[in-house]
Amino acid sequence: MRYFHNDYNRMCHPAVLEKMTAAFHEAMPGYGMDEHCAAAAQKVKELCGNKDLQVHFLTGGTQANLTVIDAALRPHQGALCAVTGHINVHETGAVEATGHKVIGLPSVDGKVTAAQVEQAAKFHLQDGDREHTVQPKLVYISDSTELGTVYTLQELQALSAVCKKYGYYLFLDGARLGYALASRDNDVTLADIAALCDVFYIGMTKGGAMFGECVVITNPVLAEDFRYLIKQHGGMLAKGWLLGLQMEALLQDDLYFKIARHADELADILRQTLQELGYPLFVEGSTNQVFPVLPVSILPELSKEVTFSPMDRVDEDHQAVRFCTSWANTEEEVQFLCQLLRKLSK
Repeated sequence: MRYFHNDYNRMCHPAVLEKMTAAFHEAMPGYGMDEHCAAAAQKVKELCGNKDLQVHFLTGGTQANLTVIDAALRPHQGALCAVTGHINVHETGAVEATGHKVIGLPSVDGKVTAAQVEQAAKFHLQDGDREHTVQPKLVYISDSTELGTVYTLQELQALSAVCKKYGYYLFLDGARLGYALASRDNDVTLADIAALCDVFYIGMTKGGAMFGECVVITNPVLAEDFRYLIKQHGGMLAKGWLLGLQMEALLQDDLYFKIARHADELADILRQTLQELGYPLFVEGSTNQVFPVLPVSILPELSKEVTFSPMDRVDEDHQAVRFCTSWANTEEEVQFLCQLLRKLSK
């Protein structure tokens, strides 16, 4: 069986495990107050070009999302996001459980546009009964998105500008940030993100680590008491140095970006084969997630040899599915999938 259902189905990159094993006999302070977390945070600050950032290591993506959003919002405020956004469709109401409504905006490619944010802001301000509704205060985006698309620098600049205009926070979920930054269509850097967003995180779990996420806060308003909220929301790891060690390994010699680029290039091989076979894509992209529309008739045989995620049913005879490559996949595995698709398409 070849595995393409997600990008976190292997333990971790060997360099990460080697780094953790080398520290086997070290005794460290708990809760991220150790030299490894400090060293990793310093490297993040250097990559972002901002020494005044706050860097925190949390246990996972859901904890990062709900902790950041709860830190940013008052009880009557909510978060705008694409209707396909992770916090809206795949976190079991975790944000709502903190008392904050997620307000979904229509999207065909997983993105939120500046025009949509402007429209939502004006609609709320012009509502004479607005105190009876949830007040938008934060814009949640992800890069890459749930549909594998990436934001351009121009799009991020426009979003940042409209958020500043209306006093909204801009929060970028970077669970797959490595794959976005390594994409052939990307023109954004970590420094750009740090300059344009109030808070974001660098995805570790889906980017070669065993577990964990790295939250970067650029807006000092959000930094106040943030560690209290990390603890309260279950995002603080007692053995926090294990997170710092992993991030140290991923950032050494640009490993994080190199292995993400590898996954994106494998996904491009798959895209080329799908194009040759005449299979359309549910949404175009250039990261490690590929969404072809396939005949329903071939899916049972396909699932005997490879794993994938079923998506929307397009019509009676066709269904969109997701293949997800990762840092751990090999070209041989992708070529096997390509050959299998050719065989089943005859």
